[in-house]
Amino acid sequence: MTKKYPNARLIVFAREPRLGQVKTRLAAEIGDYRALALYQAMLTRVGALLEAADLVNWDLWVSSNISHENFLSICNSKNIYLQEGAHLGQKMDFAISRTLAKDAVDSVIIIGTDCPALDLSYLDAALTALETGNDVVIGPALDGGYVLIGARQSIPELFSGISWGSADVLAETLHLLQQSQLNYRLLQPLWDVDRPEDLGRLRELDPPLSLQGS
Repeated sequence: MTKKYPNARLIVFAREPRLGQVKTRLAAEIGDYRALALYQAMLTRVGALLEAADLVNWDLWVSSNISHENFLSICNSKNIYLQEGAHLGQKMDFAISRTLAKDAVDSVIIIGTDCPALDLSYLDAALTALETGNDVVIGPALDGGYVLIGARQSIPELFSGISWGSADVLAETLHLLQQSQLNYRLLQPLWDVDRPEDLGRLRELDPPLSLQGS
């Protein structure tokens, strides 16, 4: 079926759902089992969101084990790829470059699994921003990072020298963008799930996301 943005591609970055290896900051408060269950629920939510819409074709780029049952439950195996790089910036740059090298792909957007507030209208706005001439689009996170980044070309310098995992990610990225003189658009900031105080917001989602697990 034809997508609304046939020349764009969306990438979902995901970690392999392994006990004690995901949502580690949260796990210190809620336990490894509940943290894993939450991560799996958010991963499933992203897959369901994208599959339910005729918005854009998408791929799943994972940290390890492309055959994990959770990955195969939301994405065709031919659209699952391994991330490559020494740090998050290199991994994103590699995925963007590889995706833009595909036939008929003019723009690419990367999202993660930690922002259940991200919906189709938000993705639509990001895709429109690139289609209408912006070189880069960013969806800021309330914690100082970002929940979405997209581009129409490979921009390695945008992912170099960033303090990944800190509250300075967005500010540092915007500084690099301003130095590069690229056109960019900032979307509305969204919350993601990294801290115990974020958990209450899961009940506000439509539909709500329940925190399962023992």
